[in-house]
Amino acid sequence: MKIPSPTVKDVITTGRFEIPYRLYENDGPHLICLNGIQQSMAMWQGFVARFAPDYRIVLFNFPAQGNGRALSGPTRASLKEEVEILYDVMKKTGVNQDVSFCTASWGGVIALAFAAQHPYAVKRLLLGSIGTRPNRKMIEIIQEGLSIGTDNRDQFAEHLIQSFGENLPESIKKKIGAQFRTLSEANLQAFCEHGLKVISAQKLSDHINFKNIEVETVIIRGEDDVIVDLEDVTFLSSQIPNCKLKVIKNVGHFLHLESDMALDVYQELLSNGIKHADNAVMAQC
Repeated sequence: MKIPSPTVKDVITTGRFEIPYRLYENDGPHLICLNGIQQSMAMWQGFVARFAPDYRIVLFNFPAQGNGRALSGPTRASLKEEVEILYDVMKKTGVNQDVSFCTASWGGVIALAFAAQHPYAVKRLLLGSIGTRPNRKMIEIIQEGLSIGTDNRDQFAEHLIQSFGENLPESIKKKIGAQFRTLSEANLQAFCEHGLKVISAQKLSDHINFKNIEVETVIIRGEDDVIVDLEDVTFLSSQIPNCKLKVIKNVGHFLHLESDMALDVYQELLSNGIKHADNAVMAQC
């Protein structure tokens, strides 16, 4: 499937950050995609190829993702700053209040924090591979990765792929290796610092009031995801008032990067809404 060229390709300066963004113009419903940690807009290429003919899509990089960067202060943004960045990108790109957020991993945390603070600025949250806390496997992966150190980048990337990215196509695995080889020292250090933050993190509910989230929400988990426990996401879905959980068979943490089955789930939810999707709290797909 052909990936269209963006209608707008630009940079916004917001606060102490410079944020590159892409806009795929369309008269259809609005979508914003939020990357996971150390991912970039490139992770949504297959998503754009599927949905750009029918949706108006906005992509962007947070600081320490791709060319997103801090102009001053720490390389990484705080969660509060990430919510502010998202708000400013939405203003810059003219996103309406019927927008849906499609997210990966940490991008889902930002989406939840945004929806709790701005309950009328978004219509729907589709949260991929999100949990409330690191499980034992994630902690082991982070600790082993930190022990490798940042000097051996190939080994660092291979460790991550072997740990929770084995279902990825070979082409994606090669891109991850290339990404780590070319990563700036500041961004690599920020990635490691985030790993330490994850290990020491408090409960997500200490930072986000789930009861303030009034929008339609779906948590999407790959059945083979080894770093997000089913028990944890089931608990998270029970804490958000209008939330359902979808589990996709035969995919892991990276969802649509592993299989188009995940894109089929997104299409069903975007087309019909969660009220018309499977009525069970959890549905196997």
